[in-house]
Amino acid sequence: MHLLFASWSLVILHALLILLIAQGNSARKIPIANGNEDHLLLTTHDHDHSSYPSSSHMNHMDDPALNVFFNPEDLRLGKTMPIYFSKKDPSLSPKLLPKQEADSIPFSISNLPYLLEFFSFPQDSPQAKAIAYTLTQCDLEPTKGESKFCATSLESMLDFASAQFGSNTQLKVLTTSPLSNSATLLQNYTVLEPPKEILAPRMIACHTMPYPYAVFYCHSQESENWLYQVFLGGENGERIDAAAVCHMDTSQWDRSHVAFQVLGAEPGTSPVCHFFPSDNLGWVPFPT
Repeated sequence: MHLLFASWSLVILHALLILLIAQGNSARKIPIANGNEDHLLLTTHDHDHSSYPSSSHMNHMDDPALNVFFNPEDLRLGKTMPIYFSKKDPSLSPKLLPKQEADSIPFSISNLPYLLEFFSFPQDSPQAKAIAYTLTQCDLEPTKGESKFCATSLESMLDFASAQFGSNTQLKVLTTSPLSNSATLLQNYTVLEPPKEILAPRMIACHTMPYPYAVFYCHSQESENWLYQVFLGGENGERIDAAAVCHMDTSQWDRSHVAFQVLGAEPGTSPVCHFFPSDNLGWVPFPT
């Protein structure tokens, strides 16, 4: 299968492939990166909030990380709005495993006791709760019109995308460029160029999940989505090539979804748009 990538996302995919190849001979016991377990702590900054229909576990309207949602009319040249972009240290991020190694490790909430022993986490630790959260989300049945899959390797992610779009379909990946070291996480950004619409009948969004190794929650909806590449300028001089999506039909979304709280909307009454974090991926068919 041939893969064609947007130039502003090539670096991230190249990094993913390097990580995958570098760990081809790693031991079965999964190490915590640099001995740091903080990447497993479940916080609202670790996810794209649009991944899940319910926000019942959240009560943080003052959380700056919620400044990723907007309305379609906001996506225009010259528009200024506060946006939160996360910034992570790659050396502390969970590593990608080769498919053969990832497939050898059970991945289900029913295997939680074994997995906690395998990863050497106490049952009541924050890391154990984060692992249980990820496994529970990945075990849930898809919502109406949704296809979902938790990818534990890059190969399995590509296999899922190929199964959804067809094995002969060329793919393009969309993502957001990472922040510079000096960037402020939340600041006002201005749309510097007319947003570029990405014409695609469907998209697969893959969101990072808290786990000892890299896990992506990938899902696709049958409902209409509008995709954009947006060039943004921050008030401190930061420049971001951002991927954004507008979900046009929210009628099947849970009323408690955090996006409705942020935008003051109701399911089915208006679209919900959001920017992608830099460690999330969007797969679309590449026009032939």
